[in-house]
Amino acid sequence: MNPIPSPRILIKTLLVAASAMSAAILHAEVKVATPFTSHMVLQREMKVPVWGTADAGENVTVEFAGQKKTALATIDGKWRVDLDVLATSAEGRTMTVTGSATSAPVKFDDVLVGEVWLASGQSNMVFPVQAGGPYTLVNSAGEIAAANFPQIRMFTARDTKSYSVQTSVPSTPANSGWQVCSPETVGTFSAVGYLFARDLQQQIKVPVGILTAASGASCAEAWISRETLTADAPLKPYVDILDAAYNYFKADPATRPAEAPFRPTPINKPRSGPPARGDPSGDQHMPTVLFNGMLNPLIPYAIRGAIWYQGESIVGGTPGLNLYGHIMQTLIKDWRSKWGEGDLPFYEVQLPGQENISNNPIIREQQEAILSLPHTGMVVTIDTGEAKNVHPGNKQPTGYRLALVALHDAYKQNIEYSGPLFQSLEVKNSTAVVHFTHLGAGLVAKGGALKGFQIAGDDKNFVDADAKIVGDTVVVTNAQVKTPVAVRYAFMDFPEGIGCNLYSSYDLPAAPFRTDKWDYPIAGIVEN
Repeated sequence: MNPIPSPRILIKTLLVAASAMSAAILHAEVKVATPFTSHMVLQREMKVPVWGTADAGENVTVEFAGQKKTALATIDGKWRVDLDVLATSAEGRTMTVTGSATSAPVKFDDVLVGEVWLASGQSNMVFPVQAGGPYTLVNSAGEIAAANFPQIRMFTARDTKSYSVQTSVPSTPANSGWQVCSPETVGTFSAVGYLFARDLQQQIKVPVGILTAASGASCAEAWISRETLTADAPLKPYVDILDAAYNYFKADPATRPAEAPFRPTPINKPRSGPPARGDPSGDQHMPTVLFNGMLNPLIPYAIRGAIWYQGESIVGGTPGLNLYGHIMQTLIKDWRSKWGEGDLPFYEVQLPGQENISNNPIIREQQEAILSLPHTGMVVTIDTGEAKNVHPGNKQPTGYRLALVALHDAYKQNIEYSGPLFQSLEVKNSTAVVHFTHLGAGLVAKGGALKGFQIAGDDKNFVDADAKIVGDTVVVTNAQVKTPVAVRYAFMDFPEGIGCNLYSSYDLPAAPFRTDKWDYPIAGIVEN
């Protein structure tokens, strides 16, 4: 006969058993990826991946909108189901995720189905609706008071950089997940993301969700995956620089000797002092680190497309500047490959002017390179810049113009979405005639005589020109230039300073342009 255990032994046995049971329950809890929270918007009219982690071999069931999908967690604990195409719904419904070994299902309430867009880039996409710090949105108080749009929601990813690929990213503020747009919440929203969503939603009349993943002062290559960069010969050196700095840091993280690898710095930011100390993967000027920390955790959340505001932060000196168009094309192709949704629409903001080489005209010219890819768009903001402010407050035209591009391209509306774009130059004796596309109902000189045009002969000496609208063209002359060879319009860091007022009849500004391909040296550029 077994002896009766003492009370002390019995209590200890029960505690051990309870602890083991508790650990097993905790270990078995199914988890859903971080972009899934209550109040989210799911993408309509395409399959909707839902994914997360669980115990290996656990059955995970997702129920939503009358659908019930089950997946088996793989040996590494990952699971994914794809919901069938969802119809638009402004009715808040519940998504339930149940694991076969989980104590209680996960529930997300007030889930809508509509259009989802990714908003990414650097600080001008971070720029919030609420005025404060370096950010002051025009009419911020009025915009906040009027922001009663419960069918607009935003998920803002916390600024997260990483050397290795991450699978989750918390949201801000305070892990609050998707936020319903209201005067109480909109202050923390990306201003460009919100204004785009507002103007879009008022036209398409369906719920709109914005996934904001943006980081101040970030370079474009920080948002591209390692495998894509290393497979590209001109861009692989960016990754080599990161690896050298990271390996040096790991070998001796506490010191900053003079021989430590230098880190890249933007073209307008000279280095000062010894090499930076600390983990280089926390530097937004390094490649891959924001893709790893912020973007990868959002993939493959179903989205319609992406809007992008970046370009004030470019590293690598003149060679880096000349690579920027290629970097942006690479970024778009990388994202399209990762999401697997075909030619994912991608619309960028062409930089406004500023009295700083961070906003020089070659960057704007490089930004046009993406237009050679299908389902891309560029909105011109040359009329919204401020001489001494890298964060101009007039963001309303930016959001509106992005919405126009989306309505035309993604939603197939027959509307004019662009201001005049240079088409060709015709020289007639001493007169240069410029032809455009996207005329609207005609060209307009806003506020008086045309400004911002320059003309040159074969001596490459540009002088200010007289410019007049004649029909659907602009006729450009200067008595000093007897045989014109080239014309430029608004082609300088801050063209607003001299005026640049060519628009279409739809109040959309003409894009800066030059007809030549001559060298354009930029004084003071930091070569690194």
